[in-house]
Amino acid sequence: MIKNLVFALFGSVVLTINVAAKPGDEVPQWLQQAASLTNPPYDRDVPAVILRNEQAVSVDSDGKVTTVTRFAVRVLTREGRGFASASEPYLTKAGRVKELHAWLIRSNGSVRKFGNDDTLDQMSDPNDIYNEYRVKIIDGAREADAGSVFGFESSSEEHPLFGQDIWRFQNRLPSLASRYTLTLPNGWSATSITFNHTKIEPTTSGSNYTWELQNLSPVRPEPSSPSTSSLVPIIAISYFPADSGLTKNSNVFETWSQVSRWATQLHDPQVIPDATVTAKAKELTANAKTELDKIKAIGRFVQSLQYISIDIGVGRGNGYRPHAAPLVLSKAYGDCKDKANLMRSMLKAIDITAYPVAIYLGDPTYVRAEWASPLQFNHCIIAVKISDETKVPSVIQHPTFGRLLIFDATDEHTPVGDLPNVEQDSYALIIAGDAGTLERMPSLPPESSVLTREAEVTLDEYGSITAVVKERFTGQAAVAARREFKSLSSAEYRDVIEDWVSRGATAAKVSKLVPNDETNDGRFELDVEFSVDRYGQLMQNRLLVFKPAIVSRREALSLTEATRQAPIVLSPRSFTETAHFKLPAGFDVDELPDPVKLDAAFGSYQTTYEVKSGELIFKRALSQKSSVIPASDYQKVRSFYEKMRAAEQAPVVLARK
Repeated sequence: MIKNLVFALFGSVVLTINVAAKPGDEVPQWLQQAASLTNPPYDRDVPAVILRNEQAVSVDSDGKVTTVTRFAVRVLTREGRGFASASEPYLTKAGRVKELHAWLIRSNGSVRKFGNDDTLDQMSDPNDIYNEYRVKIIDGAREADAGSVFGFESSSEEHPLFGQDIWRFQNRLPSLASRYTLTLPNGWSATSITFNHTKIEPTTSGSNYTWELQNLSPVRPEPSSPSTSSLVPIIAISYFPADSGLTKNSNVFETWSQVSRWATQLHDPQVIPDATVTAKAKELTANAKTELDKIKAIGRFVQSLQYISIDIGVGRGNGYRPHAAPLVLSKAYGDCKDKANLMRSMLKAIDITAYPVAIYLGDPTYVRAEWASPLQFNHCIIAVKISDETKVPSVIQHPTFGRLLIFDATDEHTPVGDLPNVEQDSYALIIAGDAGTLERMPSLPPESSVLTREAEVTLDEYGSITAVVKERFTGQAAVAARREFKSLSSAEYRDVIEDWVSRGATAAKVSKLVPNDETNDGRFELDVEFSVDRYGQLMQNRLLVFKPAIVSRREALSLTEATRQAPIVLSPRSFTETAHFKLPAGFDVDELPDPVKLDAAFGSYQTTYEVKSGELIFKRALSQKSSVIPASDYQKVRSFYEKMRAAEQAPVVLARK
């Protein structure tokens, strides 16, 4: 599997290699052909090019799938060596890697063959306690260099849960040839859906299907862009046995209600509360006065349990099946589906209905409504049926179940009533038998994620300042501040805050730093006191010049490129700052910047200045909506943020009386 692309800063290399292999290291013909290809010239920041990326999938009548993968990459820069690697995932109880071989063809034509002694076999997620998903890896990066060609061939077998598959024609690297071939038993058929590209029609011969693209350009990383899953060509494939040959271990889905029905059979038997679950639920909610208080009490408890994933029997569907709620409670740990199921069980014990929700964590644009498949999800959260009395932002209106509060019981930083940015506005499946539906998750307004800053600044006649800054975070703004605070030691956190202050006020000396986390209320607070010598510039002993925007807004969008390929993705947030500057005796305000007011479909920004009772009062405010803006509107977005940055660099000029 191709690792995420990290672009380099060197020139590309175009080579035709004459292969000189030692006996026993012979390079297969397909790899020799790939290595002989000449790639087009690329920009200097493209580290590698895929010469061949091919997967041939054969399905037996009993549902067994055999996959042969052939992959070849040319390293163009030294930074591209990390792409000289092979990986082949498998399930211990439902599959195996029959063969994995790799070769490195150096620029001088010599060959290095990699075999069993060079192969690492490990859990696919090293953070799990136990996981039947494993991966075999051959790493040729240390021996590769610019001009090298690395290739591998693998053969694997599995009995998949679903008659479905996904093929990405590329990641960020350019690709000369990308091909997916599917061979089915006689009488079987396949359909495909194309994402991010015009319809890719397969060439067919009987029950053989081939999808292919060639000469794919690199996909450049750009700030605030969607993930590559929304940018590169992808096909989603479903294959169906003949009516008389339907296999017992092949799940075929055509609608989301079918997926919901299948998943419900895995979830519902595990949710039944026993006496221990019921007792704990009643203990946690004993002092709760409202429906929301009860949900919050149980949500906080479930979030506090340690995240541990132990996946056994994945090939039989257990990767989608939570452990029974009483077991999770007794062990005090679980993964996302375990936590969602325990919370659902505890709510059930106090007569509150909830449903598991399948979602993709990491990219709100990932799930596509037109392809009904569990393969689109990697995470489980919960939807709680609520009455009209419960008022929180993270609610959707379901056509059958009414108001549903969406909550992620795994994210310990996001309280009930809020939802992580990466899950907002994404499609997710409400798992509820035949009534289950794919629904759009709530997109919270800017005022749900707020940073409010108050600053009191004293400016002396030499331009030095002392400042007291008080920040109050709510919603996802608080989550980001909380996560930063909890992930660092006290010393590391102080270094981060000092660096943030010093970026706006060079050589600032922080004298006081007081963070305060109010997780249960969804708030985070930070008080900082600092001083800066000669922050303002004294000119000719008469004019004192300084910028009233001392410290940054924390989250700045940098759009410096002249052109743009990908859409711009913006998360909802709101920022307001009010700064009071006590002016030095003997000075009056000579020049003030013009106030700025910017309005766009995706947000608004403004600055104001006021002189009152010996003080300068500076205000700025940003409101940014959740938006996906097409690249064709890039110049509008770029202009908006450039004008905003310019406004925050504008100086105030004082003059001696």
